[in-house]
Amino acid sequence: MEKTANKENTQKKSFFKGVKTEFSKIVWPDRETVGKETAAVLACSVALGLIIAILDLVIKFGLSFIL
Repeated sequence: MEKTANKENTQKKSFFKGVKTEFSKIVWPDRETVGKETAAVLACSVALGLIIAILDLVIKFGLSFIL
């Protein structure tokens, strides 16, 4: 029973060491890049929202005209 507990502790420690090693390999973007990408996402979201709203109005108008 004690061997199993020691093996689990060793596995947990090596897992967290591996996680720490992988996190040190991450290249985090700088503040300017994050700002540009955020602006791009917001602009695309607004544009897509407007397109959907316009299509909704056109379809609503078309259905009310037909019915």
